[in-house]
Amino acid sequence: MSQHSAWFVPGRIEVLGKHTDYAAGRSLVCASSQGITLRGRAIDEPVVRVRSDAASDMVEIGLRQEPVDRRGHWSGYPAAVVARLVRNFGDAVGGAEVEVTSTLPLASGMSSSSAMIVGLARVLIDLGDIESSELFKRNICSIEDYAHYLACIENGQTFKELEGHMGVGTFGGSQDHTAIMCSHQDQLSQFSFCPTRREADIDFPSDYSFVVAVSGVLAEKSGQARELYNRASLATTEIVKLWNQATGRSDVYLNQAVQSSPQAPAQLREIVAGREYLPQRLEQFLVEAHEVVPGASAALRDGDLAAFGQIVDRSQYYSEHYLGNQVPETVYLQASARRLGASAASAFGAGFGGSVWALVPSAQAEDFAQRWLSDYRQAYPEPGQRAAALVTRPGPSAHRL
Repeated sequence: MSQHSAWFVPGRIEVLGKHTDYAAGRSLVCASSQGITLRGRAIDEPVVRVRSDAASDMVEIGLRQEPVDRRGHWSGYPAAVVARLVRNFGDAVGGAEVEVTSTLPLASGMSSSSAMIVGLARVLIDLGDIESSELFKRNICSIEDYAHYLACIENGQTFKELEGHMGVGTFGGSQDHTAIMCSHQDQLSQFSFCPTRREADIDFPSDYSFVVAVSGVLAEKSGQARELYNRASLATTEIVKLWNQATGRSDVYLNQAVQSSPQAPAQLREIVAGREYLPQRLEQFLVEAHEVVPGASAALRDGDLAAFGQIVDRSQYYSEHYLGNQVPETVYLQASARRLGASAASAFGAGFGGSVWALVPSAQAEDFAQRWLSDYRQAYPEPGQRAAALVTRPGPSAHRL
């Protein structure tokens, strides 16, 4: 059994696939070159202590501690990891002290929270030698399985034999954890979900980079942002419920219903017609998962950046007007990036704040970042004080150090 474990865990960029994963849709993603580093050591106390350079306080979680609602505090993420691993693997989970350092902006839409969950889980699993257990090996048979299980730590769902727990209070999918654990350097990857399947890997243009503008509007999944996030998620569940009532089927995910027959999309539109929000949510899912993501992958594979940019603009439009997860600041940043010459640009992540990516030639990336931020700060001076920009390319997946 190891006494020490260290991991680098990247953030992720959701290139396309806005709120599609938990409905069994598809996404186009990559890992970022920025991320968090976790260094853990085993201790002879029934407690996990986590210190982060991004927070002033230390989190201490008892291994047998009753779960408490930590809404709005970063401690909810490590607490969810500890509680779930203890529930699933019992005494194999031991005490630990973990130091976390980060080059990933918090609450930026780059999945710093999911990176924390992935990293802390991997450290504790290493220290407890949990991967060698029969229970682990029976249930986690691939890296995609592994990512899905770690997503279930966050959303609280059961994974095969591994019983669910309370999670962090969001009803999300496994896109972020899949991007963090399954991405390839210098490539974008197209995945479908529920179950997780790698559909394609597309080479990223060698002379281009992503510039990511962090809006300064915090995208923490707590308070009102969490309620709005969950509305987008639970709407897909409500559509499936209405569909099953109308058809006698027993589908679990929206995409199962969509793909059940060629007539299914039209039937679904009839079923949700006239209801609040559901028609827009359905339309956004159909366009994003079945037209935007595969179309963008094909354009990028063909090297057609003009077509890629137009497809990405369509995704942004449906996000603003149908999904409803954008705020004025991210709407402005996306339009500003295109006006300043980006080949493509889109808001990404859960929404309700967060970040926007822009695709630009690498040689111009730093200059573009400064012009983009300057333009944004003139339009939105208050969040502009907290805004930042970074340059990244598709990086490697999470790995031991």
